Amino acid sequence: MKKNRFGRTGYEISMITYGGIVSTSKEFNGYTFSGDGQAESDKSVAWALEHDVNYFDVAPSYGDAMEKLGNSLFGRRDGIVLAAKTGKRDYDGAAREFEESLKLLHTDHFDVYQLHAVSSMDDVERAFAPDGAMKLMREMKEQGVIRCAGITGHNEKACLEALARYDFDTLLFPVNWLMHMGYGFAGEIIQTAKARDMGLLGMKSQIERAFVDGDEAARARFPKSWCKPFDPQLQGELLLAAMKYSYSLGVDTLIPAGNFEHFRFAVEHADEIAGTPLTEKEKTLLADHLPAVKAYPFLHGEGF
Repeated sequence: MKKNRFGRTGYEISMITYGGIVSTSKEFNGYTFSGDGQAESDKSVAWALEHDVNYFDVAPSYGDAMEKLGNSLFGRRDGIVLAAKTGKRDYDGAAREFEESLKLLHTDHFDVYQLHAVSSMDDVERAFAPDGAMKLMREMKEQGVIRCAGITGHNEKACLEALARYDFDTLLFPVNWLMHMGYGFAGEIIQTAKARDMGLLGMKSQIERAFVDGDEAARARFPKSWCKPFDPQLQGELLLAAMKYSYSLGVDTLIPAGNFEHFRFAVEHADEIAGTPLTEKEKTLLADHLPAVKAYPFLHGEGF
C-alpha cells in the first residue's frame, strides 16, 4: 500500500488507517456483538498488517477496542505508528486515561496522542485551562512519552481556536464529500493544517449522510458507524468516488467507517484511490447525488 509523508511528524504512514472501532466487541452504539471478540480482532489486525497498513488509531470511548487492539498488536509494536486519544478535559482525568491506555495497548509511548472530539468552544476552554488536559499532553510530549501531539474534532471553529493556542502536530477531522462539496465544510481547517505542515487524517470519507429515523436496517448492518455509510455492496461506485473526493483534498490517510467491510473496501481500493485522480464522471456522480442527501440533518449541528 502507498505510504504518505505524515506532515512534519517524520513518519510515513499507510494511506488507509486501521480504526480501532473495528476491534471492539462489547456493546457499541446500542448493539451487542457476539462471538470471540479477541479472535475477530486478531484476524482483522493480521489482515491489515498483511496489506501494509501501519497506522492504528484507537480511543477509550470505542468500547473495549483498546484491550482487543492492544492484544492483537502485542509483539508487533515495531514498525507500527500507534495513535491514541483522551476525551477528558481535565488534567487528572486525562492522566488516568493516559496511563490506562499505555497499559491496555502494551506500550511505553504513543507515536501520536490526541485531544479527542473537540466539538465546542467549551471543550477548548476546559482543555486549555491551567488544570486542563493540554497540561498533561505538553508534559508527556516534553518527556518523549508522546512523540506527536494531535487533535480530533467535528467543529471547525472550535478546532481552529485550539490550533491558535497550540502548535499541534496532527489533525483528525471530517473530510467528507457532502459537507465539503455542499457546504464548504473543512475547507479552512484543511488549508490551515497544510500551511503548518501538520499530519492530516480524514475521517468520514465513506459517509453518505447522518443516520435518521427509519434507518434501523442500515444501523443494524453497520453498527460500528455513527453515521450512515455508503453500502459497499449496493453503492460501491458512489463509495469509491466519495473516498477519492476526500483523498483529493490532501489528506495523508483515510480512516474508514469502523466496520470491517468498509475497512476492507478501503484497503482493496487503495491503489485506485491513490493512483487514479478523481474523474469528472465521479464528480458528477457525487454532485447528482447531493440533492438527495442535503435535506437530511447533520450531526453535531455543524458536520458529521
